Amino acid sequence: MSQDTSPSRGEAILSNDELEQIHIGPAGWSYADWKERVYPSTPGRGFHPLTYLSRYFSTVEVNSSFYRPPALSHCREWCRRVAHDHRFRFTIKLWRGFTHERETDIDETVVGIYRDAIDVLQEHGKLGCLLLQFPWSFKNLVNERQRLAELLDRFGGYPLVVEVRHSSWNTPAFYRFLSRREIGFVNIDQPLFVRSMGPSARVTWRVAYIRLHGRNYADWFRNGAGRDERYDYLYSMDELQEWARRVALVVKSAREVYVITNNHFRGQAICNAHQLQFLLSGRPIRIAETVLKTFPHLNEIAC
Repeated sequence: MSQDTSPSRGEAILSNDELEQIHIGPAGWSYADWKERVYPSTPGRGFHPLTYLSRYFSTVEVNSSFYRPPALSHCREWCRRVAHDHRFRFTIKLWRGFTHERETDIDETVVGIYRDAIDVLQEHGKLGCLLLQFPWSFKNLVNERQRLAELLDRFGGYPLVVEVRHSSWNTPAFYRFLSRREIGFVNIDQPLFVRSMGPSARVTWRVAYIRLHGRNYADWFRNGAGRDERYDYLYSMDELQEWARRVALVVKSAREVYVITNNHFRGQAICNAHQLQFLLSGRPIRIAETVLKTFPHLNEIAC
């Protein structure tokens, strides 16, 4: 990984209207290792991480929904915590039982539970889109295509985006399928191994999505590697420049663009999200003091 952190070369500057179309933020917010690195060590009474993050970002990807259905009370609380920002939107990740446990039938009861939760976000005007994220093992085969179509039917009516990681999906027919169904394609950055989906700037609908997973080649496919190990990566400015250029292309064809940094370990997603904000806007960025202490090189781009 390049160590250059200079912000002075080749910034992708977008117009104010284009910047209004873009929502940048991290994946998740409940990480113990963010204390004293992202969140203050003594946050004070009434502190909530969502309210804190919403001062600096206009989106957060809900990752807890990948493991279990979110409670309606939690969804209402999330909306209340970010109600002050009219631009703020949640993207919500679909349950792994639908996307990763494909040998089981789609449980209609669980579908209803998820739809009820998503409805809360939608009713409060805080729903960005629903993310269907499939693993590398999900390949472009008959059964997998059927599973995908069934899930799209079950969650029709919501703005949907689909992430696939195996390059067998990189076909014109698949992109036409998404466009016909009015589904957004998720452009990803991930370690590239055999038949991995590579970086792209593809738009198949009015909602576009970008997820940066990091490039931790050592742990991405290593047996026994935990979540934190796989997503332990800090992008350099040079690497983010590549994605800033792709975002600038995507925003030309989409009306709403979500850029999510998923390299969450030790708050690295926050650092890289701020750097992307700077690269896209060309302006100094508002950054929390705690984050500046953790990543002092961000002082170069902080207002």
